[in-house]
Amino acid sequence: MTKKREYRDDYDDKTLYIPGPTEVRDDVIEAMTESPFGHRMDRMTDLYTTIVEDTKEFLGTDNDVVILTASGTEFWEASTLNLVDENILVPTCGSFSERHANVAERLGKDVDRLEYEWGEAVKPEDIREVLESTDKHYDVVATVMNESSTGVRNPIEEIGDVVADYPDTYFVVDAVSALGGDYVDIDEHDIDVIFASTQKAFAMPPGLAVCVVSDDAYEREVEKGTSSWYGGFRRTIDYYERKGQTHSTPAIPIMLAYRKQMKHMLEEGHRARDERHREMTEYVHDWAAEHFAMFPEEGYESQTVACIENTRGIDVAATIEEVSEEYDMAFSNGYGSQLGEETFRIGHMGEHTVESVKELTDAIEDVAGL
Repeated sequence: MTKKREYRDDYDDKTLYIPGPTEVRDDVIEAMTESPFGHRMDRMTDLYTTIVEDTKEFLGTDNDVVILTASGTEFWEASTLNLVDENILVPTCGSFSERHANVAERLGKDVDRLEYEWGEAVKPEDIREVLESTDKHYDVVATVMNESSTGVRNPIEEIGDVVADYPDTYFVVDAVSALGGDYVDIDEHDIDVIFASTQKAFAMPPGLAVCVVSDDAYEREVEKGTSSWYGGFRRTIDYYERKGQTHSTPAIPIMLAYRKQMKHMLEEGHRARDERHREMTEYVHDWAAEHFAMFPEEGYESQTVACIENTRGIDVAATIEEVSEEYDMAFSNGYGSQLGEETFRIGHMGEHTVESVKELTDAIEDVAGL
């Protein structure tokens, strides 16, 4: 049985290079200290309409945006309840895509997995083959954009183009650990639902989930007649259209922080933010090639999380602990029993730069004797 461990006031701050949460700007943290106000006041309408419309502008989408107090997990569940009557196709290539399939099963849906080895990427032609050859009608194809357990970036744009040829099948994308740090043209590739958690590439404290919803997905839920209560598309979007607010009490301090951070993101621009993440990716991959090897299938590497194969047999857990103790930096071991000591992961997302990531790799080199 878990016992209480009293929270203290003397922890050392660690610079975060894990796959989220990541580092947060000081002024974003300070924005959370405003005095409380009512979530039905005009001030809340000003706040919520600002963050929704700024998010639409940043992402370059004409689709509806929903921002709720939740983790991204909320929209795993909500998109399944909102769109799936019976059948859903989930390509699985790591822990989080497998978890998406598990969520759908727990909700009583008929789940077909298109299974890949961990480290491999989902292939659009495989999706097309399944959709063409099956006697089933799939309500949804659900794909993880950024499989942070393996460091794989799936080609969701090409997959979206395939699913678009099947107008009664909706395309749902878990972009929890990528959106905001890896450019995607949502509208161009007919992505019906794409969602993220803001503590990842948005470089925010945990607490908000962002979801972009197409008109087709909205109409599908209306036609279906049953949906998630908290994350229902009609409920959230209609309430926004009528009131400019959320239907339930939100975590206002986190939304104040999000307003500040989204202004920074708009100032940088989506394309420029994407390019900065590309530069970090190139640096980390070059470093990994010099000292270890990349774990993901070549050509499908994540732009926000590097999963590095432990080809030198270093003690990953001990290295992580020593880097934390000596340098006050935190990076991550491999995810799950399959990859725990066989890989390690570096989150190069959010407000990090090549220079800040180099501080971590220098520390790893020192501790591991590379």
